Amino acid sequence: MEQRISLVTLGVADYGRACAFYETLGWKPQLDIEETAFFQANGVILVLWARDKLAADMGVPDSGERWGGIALAHNVRSRG
Repeated sequence: MEQRISLVTLGVADYGRACAFYETLGWKPQLDIEETAFFQANGVILVLWARDKLAADMGVPDSGERWGGIALAHNVRSRG
């Protein structure tokens, strides 16, 4: 298996502010749809997504005590 991370998703409390931060750094989203921004970052995709939506997608409570609001993904070439 290749050792790589495909996506890093950050659950953010203030989507607009988070996007503005990365855009101030000179990053441009490759895709921005339904308050989800995808930034190309040298072979890794950085995704900004509303924290509550990420928590719901992962099936975890968003209490802030046990969950940091980050998800990592590794995409593979095939099921095999």
